[in-house]
Parts: sequence; C-alpha cells; structure tokens
Amino acid sequence: MTDHFRGRLALVTGASSGIGADIARQLAQRGADLILTARRADRLEALATECRLFGVTVQTAPADIADPAARTALAERFPATDILINNAGLGAFGAFSTTDEAKITQMIAVNITALTHLTHLFTRSMTSRGWGRIMLVASTAAFQPVPLYAVYAATKAYVLSFGNALDVELAAQGVRTSVLCPGTTRTEFFDVAEQTKSAFVERSAMTSADVARIGLDGLAKGRATIVAGTMNTAMTIGTRLTPRSLNARIAYRIMKP
Repeated sequence: MTDHFRGRLALVTGASSGIGADIARQLAQRGADLILTARRADRLEALATECRLFGVTVQTAPADIADPAARTALAERFPATDILINNAGLGAFGAFSTTDEAKITQMIAVNITALTHLTHLFTRSMTSRGWGRIMLVASTAAFQPVPLYAVYAATKAYVLSFGNALDVELAAQGVRTSVLCPGTTRTEFFDVAEQTKSAFVERSAMTSADVARIGLDGLAKGRATIVAGTMNTAMTIGTRLTPRSLNARIAYRIMKP
C-alpha cells in the first residue's frame, strides 16, 4: 500500500489545513506528486515546502472552488491528474430556521455542486487513460439525520451516495472511488462552523493525521466506504439497525452543547 501512489499526480482540495493538509503530507510520504489547492495561498506554500522534503514535485494552485470557472481552470491546467482528493467542505452549526441563508447556499455550493463538478471534470481524463483514484470526503453524519447540522449532514449523505454509485459505474474503466467518512476530528471545522463542542464530541475526536492515514489506506485497497475509527464504525453500523427518527434524536442529544 505504501507504493500504491508512487509516481502518481494527486490533486488535493481544501489542502490548507486539517484533513486535507495531512492527506497531502502522507501522499508525499508515499511518493505522489502533488497539486495543492485552497483559498489561502500562504498556507499552501508553507505546506508545499514541507511536502517537497519527501522528494516529490509539488505545485500550488490557490482557488475558490465554489467558483465554476476556477474548477474548470484546474481541470484544464492539470489534465494528467491521477488522484483526485475532493476534501474541501463547509459546515454550519445551529438551528436551520435561524441559520444565515448565505451560509446554507455556500455549503451546498461547496459540499455538493463543486464536488460533483470537479469529479465530473477529472473522471473524463481518468477513464480515457484507464486509471484513476477518487476520494470524496464525507462524514459519519452521512449515515443519519443530524439536527443542528441538518443541511451539512444532508450534503454528506449526498456525497456518500454519489461516491458509492460512481465506484460501481467507473470500476470497469479503471477508476475507483472511495468515500472517507470521518467522525469528530481535531481541525478548524468547529471554529468555522461556530459550534461549541459537547463533552462527547470533545472526547471522541480523532487527529486529522489518523483520519488521513485510514483514508489513504482504504483508497489504496479500493474500499468504497471508509469510516475512520472503531467507535465511528460501530456508530454507523448502529444507525442501520435503528429507525431514522431515533437516530435523529440521538444525534441531537450528542450535538447539543
């Protein structure tokens, strides 16, 4: 598995921090050349310098992937991309009725529209070459309704369904799609989402480095769905055995500060 990505060209979105940054670091350690994209150019350059220490080629491409033109430009500039890591995503915590409409619109634009468009752009060249790997970063929230994260969880349910369908559809053409579903992870996510973490959320958090390692190992094995962590795996299995209404009530108790 450590050589699975050696010599391949990987594009990582949302690479400036958190899970995206650690996926980039670990891909570099495994010998992949990198294209790093996110909005914060200074962080991308710092990460690129770090990743180049592993002897790989690293390019930065600052972009706001919520912009359709920026997504098209990435595909046109880097058509030889072998591995697409669709990691960029947004969350917004709070009651749906009082959440700012602009936040909801942006969340759907990044988590669904941008992810779908980028995947579509890059699968064309991957299928023509007969090899490609796609990782879509969802969440354990994809497995059940999550009050106070109603829109976010719904967008991640889309990502999980979309990715699992693509894996079957594209496998015969040499392209495999994996959906990484982290649980609570120690990143900037909660600050951006403006959530005060409950005690359970705080205790169950994983490091982004561990999530990245689990995700890349699963991608190398061709696993369609990758749930990060034993506890998270048990929780997702549990959601399949209980009514969705009960899952929603349990999720509400967990998320409520």
